[in-house]
Amino acid sequence: PKEKQTRISSGINAEYGDVAKLERVQRFFTRRIEECKGMDYWERLKFLGIQSLQRRRERFMIIHLWKVYHRLVPNHTNRPVDESFKVHPRHGLLAEYPELHTTAQDSVGTRRECSFSVRSVKLFNRMPKEVRDCETLEDLKVSLGKFLEGIPDHPPVRGYRSPTDNSLVTLLPLGSAR
Repeated sequence: PKEKQTRISSGINAEYGDVAKLERVQRFFTRRIEECKGMDYWERLKFLGIQSLQRRRERFMIIHLWKVYHRLVPNHTNRPVDESFKVHPRHGLLAEYPELHTTAQDSVGTRRECSFSVRSVKLFNRMPKEVRDCETLEDLKVSLGKFLEGIPDHPPVRGYRSPTDNSLVTLLPLGSAR
């Protein structure tokens, strides 16, 4: 369906299974590159200088949230930008989590944890201060790219044993990048 295609291509609220399907397509095509013969998928990604689709999606979420703060894109949350971010004197720019009513069902909490509003905040706040506090979009992209180069990109793919789910939320504990 068109709605599902839009969710996948935008990277917002795409289901894990949808991203895994797209990852398999990239894995299939990189296997056919002559210079990559004999390499596993993770080695091919590194050799080609590309990121997994999961990592690109998380990178997009970080950049998009930064753009919301700088009012370069519409803010689609129900909260004003001034209430969604704070500037800490030592830690720099930090995003705030949207509130969850304590009377909400457990399923609402689970969906909330996977939503763009929460997931992007978790990713954004795990970035180093130097990344979060960039003044221009170009500086942000360069700084974020350099930071992400140092983090292993081993997406979970059938047939490969990954020690983690490869998410930056898992790989970077909160406060580690401050």
